[in-house]
Amino acid sequence: MAFRKKFTPKRKFCRFCADKNLPLDYKRPDILRDYVTERGKIIARRITGTCAKHQRRLTVEIKRARQMALLFYTTVHSTEVKKKTV
Repeated sequence: MAFRKKFTPKRKFCRFCADKNLPLDYKRPDILRDYVTERGKIIARRITGTCAKHQRRLTVEIKRARQMALLFYTTVHSTEVKKKTV
């Protein structure tokens, strides 16, 4: 009976702690889109690897960007998804 190697997943790290020059601001929707699903949900920190401090700030900035219409709330509001017309 052969022993199998245990799978070790890649270590997650906070992108904002690693790069101090990366701005976490509502005016940068290109960065914020990485943390939102295509359906408009904010991705949990256990999946993204963001630390608690930056996840709280990230959530606030995503909500601000939505208010300013820089990010969409749902897929209905997204410009990438086109409605089917019959």
